[in-house]
Amino acid sequence: MSKAKAFFQLLKFRLALTVAFSSAIGYLLGAHELDWGRALLVMLGGLAVTGSANTINQIFEIDLDRQMKRTAQRPLPLGIITPSDAWVFVVVLGVAGLGILTYFFNPLAAALALVSLILYGFVYTPLKTISPICVAVGAIPGGLPPLIGWVAATGLLGPQGWILFGIQFMWQFPHFWAIAWVLDDDYKKAGFKMLPTPGKKDLRTAFQIMTYTLVLIPLSLLPFYFGMTGTVYPMVAAICGVLFLMQTFYLMRTVSKKAAMSIMFGSFLYLPIVQIALVLDKM
Repeated sequence: MSKAKAFFQLLKFRLALTVAFSSAIGYLLGAHELDWGRALLVMLGGLAVTGSANTINQIFEIDLDRQMKRTAQRPLPLGIITPSDAWVFVVVLGVAGLGILTYFFNPLAAALALVSLILYGFVYTPLKTISPICVAVGAIPGGLPPLIGWVAATGLLGPQGWILFGIQFMWQFPHFWAIAWVLDDDYKKAGFKMLPTPGKKDLRTAFQIMTYTLVLIPLSLLPFYFGMTGTVYPMVAAICGVLFLMQTFYLMRTVSKKAAMSIMFGSFLYLPIVQIALVLDKM
């Protein structure tokens, strides 16, 4: 593996792109007119900050990544990149991303991005081996990107921005708990405590996944109530929410890895569909 490819892998590009995409969605919803060029700039800044946070995560978890089949071949466990070089990468990406948000948009958007980076890299990451509360903590930086995009467009922490945050924040619980269910054996090797207390793949955990998914449905309808969108979006959000919820009933009924995988893949589809519907209905 070349050094360039190894540094690219540190970004966790697909994950970072998903996060950055939601910041662009927030920007497009907050902007008076759809400026795709500036939306891409928000994405670029978000991509750099997220890549920086993802790299911090991997630096702290080098030894843990070596123990898991899924992560053992990452650049840091393999020794292709040294921790000191990775820290330089962290600083370069972080400064670049925060610089883009500050220069082209506003300091408040950059400040929120910095809070997100600190929470993910320095609070959520060490909590993963300490307590299942890590998922709730990690959901905060995970939910901030659309709010950052909204603030980049408006310069304000308005209720609409917080609604976007709330939807993405709540979505993370079924998303990450489904992933933790599927990867439970691997996570246990590293001592990660991702499933809700008491950390078992049982009906109690399945019920919690269902509860958060249920709350997501009325929460996803708030953009319509606040006049952020037309009448098509709430129908799309309601249908997606009900289909998502039905997957959790399947998990409660079977308590199986297959059902958890269904929720995991369903969650990957739910968020972009709902967010794209928001923007298209605004147009």
